[in-house]
Order: sequence, then C-alpha cells, then structure tokens
Amino acid sequence: MPSPNPQWKPGDTVEAPPGKTIELDPTKIPAKEIYKLIIGSIVPRPIAFVSTISAGGVTNLAPFSFFNGVSSNPPCVMISISNKEDGSKKDTLRNIEETKQFVVNSANEWLAEPLVHTAASFPYGVDEMSVVGLTAEPSLKVKPPRVKESAFQMECELYKTVEIGDGSAGSTTVIFGKILFMHAHESVYKDGRILFSEYKAIGRLGGFSYGRVTETFDIPVPRVGSDGPSGG
Repeated sequence: MPSPNPQWKPGDTVEAPPGKTIELDPTKIPAKEIYKLIIGSIVPRPIAFVSTISAGGVTNLAPFSFFNGVSSNPPCVMISISNKEDGSKKDTLRNIEETKQFVVNSANEWLAEPLVHTAASFPYGVDEMSVVGLTAEPSLKVKPPRVKESAFQMECELYKTVEIGDGSAGSTTVIFGKILFMHAHESVYKDGRILFSEYKAIGRLGGFSYGRVTETFDIPVPRVGSDGPSGG
C-alpha cells in the first residue's frame, strides 16, 4: 500500500500533534511510572520468545519485548532481562549465565496465548514449554531446544552481558547473543526473505496490549549525492 503521506517532498512542513508538550523528568517520576511510559511510547516492540536450559537440564521458556537485532557481521541479537520485583534474577538470565546459550523463537499470531501464559511467574525449575503444550525441537548448535511451532528460530551463544542499574527492581542485564544457526518454516521463507503475510508477527504495546503486523508500506531511501545516502 502507499506510504501515509506520498505527496510529501523535502522542505514540506509536517504538523506536530495538537496541544502543548508535557515535560516529564525521570528523576521526579517513580520507576513503575517510567516503565509504563517507556512501554507505551516504544511501540510496537518485537518479542523474543526465549528458550533456555538450566545446568541441570530443565528447559525454560519466556517472552521478552526489550529485544532487537544488533549486527549482521557477526550476526547478533540483544535481550534486556530485568530483575524481578524483589531484585532477584529471572530464570532465563540464570540459565544463560550457567550455560552461555539460548534460542530466540519468533512470536507469531498463532502463539499469542501460550506465549503470554509463559510470562507468568512459575517456580524455578518448571518447564513452561511443556506446561503450555508447545513442542521442544532439538537444536543443532546449542543445548536449549527450539519451539517447533515458532516460524523462525535463532540458536545463540552468549557474546557479552552489560549490567544496567544498581541491581534493584527495574535494573536489567542486557544479553548480547551471537547467532550460530537459524531455522525457518518453509511457509514463511522464500528467496532469502521472510514473507510477512505468512509470518504474522505480533508485537508488544503498552499495558496488556499486543499488535499485529497487518499492513505494510514501502518508502525507498533516496540516493543523495554521487555516493548515495549516508544511512545515518
């Protein structure tokens, strides 16, 4: 479909939202309110449906929406895993620290209900994949299994971690993972590309809301000068 404003050209003005700007100082806002502002304004956020395994061999599965790609050479992704309200580490982080491995499974529409169910606070050692009825598929390069019903899976090894905050609730550990191997269901993959119409990705919004990728539009990056665009 066409872009939202196909008549726009460089130099044209763009209207700002109506009303005045509200100033928000993070040093004067409770951490829980800051969290709500962040998840409500950074949308939609892709979801990493992360499977890990403990040193004792128990599988864990949980979704994380502070997630994105980082680089293609080497291929890396990042996941931000915040501490629990009591400041303790989540099971996913504990497992990654123990085994240095994890799998990022795609979040697709048909997985929405079981995905959200795995976000509950299960006791450590519970196999959420089994609880929600998803199928553990053996990985090729890492020990944690993949989710068979997920359309795309990335087997990862730990590249590095970065600690953010003082360790209290709201603090986080940013996990950088190097992708060792990828798997795509044939229904969503063609000629080296993902078919969005079949992939049916879901993203996280604010509160308990999620969104679908139902419509897309293309806007080619213009070539500026003889060397092309700078790309930022």
